[in-house]
Amino acid sequence: MTTTHAPARPIGKAAVGALGALAVATGALESVVTPTLPLLQRELDMSPAEGALLSIVLLVTGALITPIAGTLGDRYGGKRVVVRLMAVVCAGGLVSALAPNLSVLLLGQVLQGAMVGALPLSFILVRAHLPAGESKVAIGVVSGLFVGGAMAGTLAAGPVAEGLSRHWMFALPTFAVTGATVLVHRLTPHDPPRRPQGAGIDWPGLVLLSGTLVTLMLVLGLGADLVAQPLVLLGLVVLLAAFGTGWVAVERRAASPMVDLRMLTRPAVGKSCVLTFLICVGTSAAIYLVPQLFAVPADTYGFGASATAIGFFLLPGALAASVAGPISGIGVRRLGSRAVVTAGVLLMAVGLLGLAAAHTEIWHLVLGKALVALANGLCVTAMVTRTATSVDLGDTGIATGLVLVTRVIGVAVGVQVTGAILTAGTPSGSKIPAESAFVAGFVLAAAVTVLSLLVVRTMSKGVKE
Repeated sequence: MTTTHAPARPIGKAAVGALGALAVATGALESVVTPTLPLLQRELDMSPAEGALLSIVLLVTGALITPIAGTLGDRYGGKRVVVRLMAVVCAGGLVSALAPNLSVLLLGQVLQGAMVGALPLSFILVRAHLPAGESKVAIGVVSGLFVGGAMAGTLAAGPVAEGLSRHWMFALPTFAVTGATVLVHRLTPHDPPRRPQGAGIDWPGLVLLSGTLVTLMLVLGLGADLVAQPLVLLGLVVLLAAFGTGWVAVERRAASPMVDLRMLTRPAVGKSCVLTFLICVGTSAAIYLVPQLFAVPADTYGFGASATAIGFFLLPGALAASVAGPISGIGVRRLGSRAVVTAGVLLMAVGLLGLAAAHTEIWHLVLGKALVALANGLCVTAMVTRTATSVDLGDTGIATGLVLVTRVIGVAVGVQVTGAILTAGTPSGSKIPAESAFVAGFVLAAAVTVLSLLVVRTMSKGVKE
């Protein structure tokens, strides 16, 4: 039995701006570890395996929290949940900023992972207070600002860590998240719950999903180091299969599952998840390989760029990513999601193949990375917008949460695969990968991206007024 709620009062530009500010701040905080991982490894005396664990722990928590946050947002109201969730994120940011060792830093990253659940909650708030057409544009704006914030964090993390300290690298974006959360609390109207509140938490599903994601990330992050221990690697793979199978079985039978797998049987949601995964695998190659290529010594085939120079070279990509969301939202509204995704996939393939073919000048890498960033923003925003506006209002959080979890897993898989390609392409006794390893990584990413066109051609146009 459902409760009838009073109509939600319209959301204003200030409230959308507050959600956008929160997206920028969380995106920045999410991205600070990746570009500064070598610095953190030196300062905290971390082994390569420990560095890999640090780089993926936030993704693991985020992939776990996102569907749960979306479900709770549908059940209790997006604003109520997002404010509490961001309190956990702020605590995690402060723990990371004050961390004296790796163990405490890992705890801070686990808490910070809750930030990934903020996006589906923002979509719940937007859909609750805006007409369908305007909500598409607003979702595009919020998504684009999150991507832009992540790129800004990547650019600023190195200079802040080197100029101030690693502690300020975490503290500054945490302060921004705190301020944006206060704005959301003050400026965003409350949204009514869209699902019954009586159902309990699906604890068995939560435990099995946790085991599945943690094991998956361990296989991806430590697989290369475990090749010499095949029995351990096989054991992890078997454990992953057991967790995954058990989770699917439990969720299919649960009266109120935290992740409603029946959503995946809906064409709009299922295809969006598949496309998001493929596109993010392709995107992650540029995310990981381009900075590495900038840093290769100039007396070989690279440019020997410093952290500050690399940040400057990546700035066009950050700008492209930040405008891609709004452009995608407008494009979906006018042309439909299929047209936007098709254009994005083709643009990304051109960028990746261009990077493979031409990377002897700095502007080659700058232009290629910008094209990939723009294309990724167009595609992922279109997928999230299509999903959010194709399901019932009460299912918005669950459906978009599934897409965003797929995004996280796609990026994690892509980074690990391209990292393995560079490792395999590094000659014995050298620390510099062969140039052919970079070419292979870009070509493989382009092939995966083009493969997604097979799914795109089965999509409906996706225009929904």
